[in-house]
Amino acid sequence: MNNTEPTVVIVPGLRDHVADHWQTLLADRLDRVRTVAPLEHDKLSLAARITALDRVLAEVDGPVVLVAHSAGVLITVHWAQQPTRAISGALLAAPADLEMPLPVGYPTVDDLDKGGWLPVPRRRLPFPSIVAAGSNDPLADRRRVAGLAEVWGSQFVDLGEVGHLNPASGFGEWPRADMLLRELAEQPTAAPF
Repeated sequence: MNNTEPTVVIVPGLRDHVADHWQTLLADRLDRVRTVAPLEHDKLSLAARITALDRVLAEVDGPVVLVAHSAGVLITVHWAQQPTRAISGALLAAPADLEMPLPVGYPTVDDLDKGGWLPVPRRRLPFPSIVAAGSNDPLADRRRVAGLAEVWGSQFVDLGEVGHLNPASGFGEWPRADMLLRELAEQPTAAPF
């Protein structure tokens, strides 16, 4: 295998592993891929999630591209405030807006604050990134996500009416992820994909 080919590290959201999720299906298709494993304890602890991401990254030699979804985007952005290694790029899909009340069945803003998730970092990311989000996501307002993409220095891609880009919104396979990963690889300082 080519040493310069990046390993894709999948960073799931709070629901962790979902068999028919586009991230899981993407991981099944790739040769060089690792997934941050679900937590057994402290599921709402951001620190525990960052530690899990650090563990996976420590096991990877060579360039890394992060592929995060929902709260996984926030894990990635918090981690990037003090990264433990260089990252070639990140695809940040459907970030959940954890500063706003989420629908019933999701953690409360107070629970997320206690878990260390708030405030959401608003500093430029130290690697190329693409934020891809829908216009009708029940977990985030498109304008707020576009604003976060701007402060993170990310390219923003409006996906249209895709909901939260998860199986409940009709997404198992998401072929556009492959296209966005290729586009990310073409950005300056990104590793080829």
